[in-house]
This record gives sequence, C-alpha cells and structure tokens, in this order.
Amino acid sequence: MHFDHEEEDRNLSLSKFESMLKTNKVFFFDSEEFEEIILHYLDMGKATLAKKALKLGLEQHPKSTGLKLVQVEMLIYDEKLDQAEKMLNELYALEPTNEEIYILKANIYSKKDKHETAVELLETALQYSEDHADIYNLVGMEYLFMDNLEMAKINFIKCLEEDFEDQSGLYNVVYCFEFLDQNQEAIDYLKTYIEKNPYSEIAWHQTGRLYYGLKNYELAATSFELATYIDDEFIGAFLERGKALERLKRYDEAIVSYNQTIVLDDPTSYALLRIGKCYEKLGNKVEALKYYNKTVHEDPLLDKGWIAITDFYVSQKNHQKALYYVNKALAIDDQNRLYWKRFATINKAMNNIEEAEYGYRKAVELGDFQLDTWLFWVDIMKIMGEHNNGILTLIQAAEYFPDQFEIEYRMAGFHFLLNEEEKGNFHLNNALRLNSKHVSILEELFPLVWDRVSVQEYISKHKKSE
Repeated sequence: MHFDHEEEDRNLSLSKFESMLKTNKVFFFDSEEFEEIILHYLDMGKATLAKKALKLGLEQHPKSTGLKLVQVEMLIYDEKLDQAEKMLNELYALEPTNEEIYILKANIYSKKDKHETAVELLETALQYSEDHADIYNLVGMEYLFMDNLEMAKINFIKCLEEDFEDQSGLYNVVYCFEFLDQNQEAIDYLKTYIEKNPYSEIAWHQTGRLYYGLKNYELAATSFELATYIDDEFIGAFLERGKALERLKRYDEAIVSYNQTIVLDDPTSYALLRIGKCYEKLGNKVEALKYYNKTVHEDPLLDKGWIAITDFYVSQKNHQKALYYVNKALAIDDQNRLYWKRFATINKAMNNIEEAEYGYRKAVELGDFQLDTWLFWVDIMKIMGEHNNGILTLIQAAEYFPDQFEIEYRMAGFHFLLNEEEKGNFHLNNALRLNSKHVSILEELFPLVWDRVSVQEYISKHKKSE
C-alpha cells in the first residue's frame, strides 16, 4: 500500500507539472518532487522536459543540493564533465560527507578511463552511505572495466550480501564466475544464495545454465523447472528447460516446455524449430513438417528453418521436394553458403552434375571452407573431366588443410590422369606417408590410375619400406 501511495503522489506531481507547462501558470513543488519529476523524464528519455523541470526547480529552490546533484547527473549525461566536476567541487565544500558527491565524481573519472581513482572515490562514498549495495555494484563495474574479474566478483558478492534482491548484482557475479572458468564454484555460490533466498527464480535459472554448460542436463532441467514454479511466466526458463530435456532425449516433455513459451508470448521461430526437431526425433513426420513450415512462415530469414525442412526431405529421399525448398530459401537469401551446399548435395544425389558443381563453387565463394565441401566439389570436377580445375581447387584447399591425405590422394590421381608421372608420384608419396591405410581413396575415385602397373609398384615399394 505504501508503494501505491508513493506512485499516486508521483503521478499527481507529474500531472500538476504538465498542467503548469500547458497553462503557463506557476505551481509550487518541493525540491524532492522536482527531483522525482526530473528523474522520471530522464528515465523516459525525455531530456527536454527534464531540463525544463530542472530549470524551474532551481528557480524555486536555488540552494537545493539534491537538485544541484541532479543537474550534475545531466551534465555528465551530456558529456560536460569539466563543468560537472566544478559543480561537485563547490558542493563538496558545502557537504563533504554527502555520498552522492563521491559517487558522481567516480562516474566522471570512470568516463575518463581513470577507474582506479573511481574505485577510491566509491570506497570513500561507502563510509558516508547507508545503502552499500548500489555502491558495491558500482565498484564491481569499475573492476570489470579494468578486467580485474576476481575483484569485480568480490564486490558483486558484497553487493548481494547487502541486498539479496539485487538482480543485476546476481547476474554480474555469475558472469564473473563464468568468465574466470569457475562454473562449479558459481554453482556452489548459487546454492548458498538459494539457501537464503529459495524463491529467486533468477538464481535457479542461472544454476540451470551453469549445469547445462557442464553437461549435467538432468540437474539443469530440474533447476529450470524450479525457476518456472516460482515464476510461471518465465519464458527463458521454459525455453532452456526444453533444451535440457532434448539433450536427455525426453522429447515429449521438451515439446511441452517449448509450447509453454508459445502460450506465454508470440511464437518464436526458435521454439517452433525445436518442437519440429523433437517431433522428428519421435518419428512423427507429419507434426515435424508442420512445425518446420510454421518456422519458415514465422521467420523466412532464419536459415535453420529452411535447412531443417530441406534436410527432412533429404532424409526421406524425397530429393525433388528438398530441391524445391532449398530453391525457395535461395530466392530469399542467395548469399547463404549453407543453402548452396545443400543445393549442391541434393543435385549431386539427383545426378545433376553441373548444378552440383555450381552449388559447391558458390558455397566456397561465400566462405564455406570446410574440408568436405572442397572434396565434394573436386570429386564433381573429376566426374566432369575438369582435371586442371580440380588440381587448382585442391591447391586452394591445401592452404586451409596442409598435410591432408585426402587432398594428396586426389592430387596424385589428377596428375596421373594428365600423365604427369613425376607430380603424381610426389603427391602419392605424400599421401602414403600421411595415411597409407586410406589408399583405397585412389582406387575408388581414380580406378584407371589404380590399375596402372607403375602405380601399384610404387604403392608396393612404399609398403615394403614401412
């Protein structure tokens, strides 16, 4: 009720102030009312109205330290740091024990990248303040700026010891633990925190995240579930629980959890996609396809949606449908290398060799430098009889994958086909040296080369020397 009363008073003050601006009548407000009005407008991003309120406030209360401190805040916001510091020095002469002066001065030094001085000022503010939580939080932030995560963590913990309800402090302390690779220590800390504050949905959610990172999906799912018991509208916890349940292969439960996010808010393409994946894992192809279609309808730019629907049809050996959907995806975004790779793979399966070659080429041009992409592309060139282009492409691939036996066997094969015996032997020697167990690559891809007596003799000679 006290909070409602305060809110009502604030709304009355705002209405009265805005009425004054409209009518040009001058109403009296006490200095604290002006402070609340100014801060309200600043929070709303209405700087012009905040400045009008400040001007009127100072006219009515020219000696108000509170209003002058708000003025300093606005000067800092406007990056007028020297002017702000001058005002603070004047206020310090009048009120040397006012903690707000030290806090604002620390803000100025922080903006000047003098974080150690900022920390010293904030530690002085602690001596004069009864509200230590906010100041510890600010000290922690200064240590973050200095990349001193250990000291930042210590101060965020102090912040929470002063105010267990400080959610930003809780997020910050977990961030420090994670950055320091102290995930188990973070869980231990959160256990202690939860003992004192068992109904903190944030603490349970963060515990779940940490367990998930440690691949303890059972405890992660339990932690997320407890977060949803405390806050039954906690969308993030339902979503994360779905992910953990997927990892546990409890797909029916994961679907329920993902569906809850859709009940609470507009459906997200991510949740729709995951539901589709769960149904596919359960063997329910009809529902899987339904949700994949919903995914691309909800967000046509999400590549994972189009990839899921394309891969679904590929797994069903329905290459015609798969090609239809990958072409739809390319019509929306023809700069997506994942789409082009699938376009190539599908065309290869359909024996559309030229289209497959074009797809792999586009995928590489757009930054797909995975080894299998290079090799698939080269193997298509071999089918097309483009031996020289195959060699040039393998030379490019070798820049990313030096000393790769799969590349060397193919290089040898191409050179032998071009009757370049010396180069063929050179690359065959490299391939055998790197991995002689996979010499069958040469047999499978280059049977004519494999059947050559000279090649067989070279292989036999190498095996004897091993």
